[in-house]
Amino acid sequence: MWVVKLGGSLANSAELPQWLDVIATAGAGKVVLVPGGGPWADEIRVAQKREGFDDRVAHRKALRAMEQYGRALCTARSELVEAENAYAIHKVLKDGKVAVWMPCEMVIADPSIPESWDVTSDSLAAWLARQLDALTLLLVKSVKIDGPQPGIEDLVRRGWVDPAFAKFASGMRLRILLLGQGDQEAAQRMLISAGVAASHD
Repeated sequence: MWVVKLGGSLANSAELPQWLDVIATAGAGKVVLVPGGGPWADEIRVAQKREGFDDRVAHRKALRAMEQYGRALCTARSELVEAENAYAIHKVLKDGKVAVWMPCEMVIADPSIPESWDVTSDSLAAWLARQLDALTLLLVKSVKIDGPQPGIEDLVRRGWVDPAFAKFASGMRLRILLLGQGDQEAAQRMLISAGVAASHD
């Protein structure tokens, strides 16, 4: 199983259809897709400054923003199916589809997850990977990735993930990968090879 976090910054990107094609085909039956907050989360940040509601309220609104993005993705590809919890996720994968995580139910049920802007969809994707015992977490961003794969500390330092990511991602047998602009073919190769390897286990 792979957890793939699709950055909200890709919501209005010309590359989004290509990413969805790869995920819907090569990821069928093995990918749990975690949607970012995208422009919906940006609206919450602006509203919080204007209206003054606390971080707990903002956090829960941001979870809803992730779900809004997820539902939009599901309407774009029939292979993408909403899933609210681990049981639903496994059922979607068993049916040969891609599970699109709706995070509210699982995240709100875990009081150990801080309700602040330090915890965004990146950390939640790592948290979900732990819950599902996934082997790989793939972060798909709108940045251009040059050079070797960055480590967890480097991801945080560059601001490519949220400040809490190291806490959620460290100490796991989880492989963390980062892909960005123009990396759709690389993602496709990875997912196909993962499926081949699984079939030989």
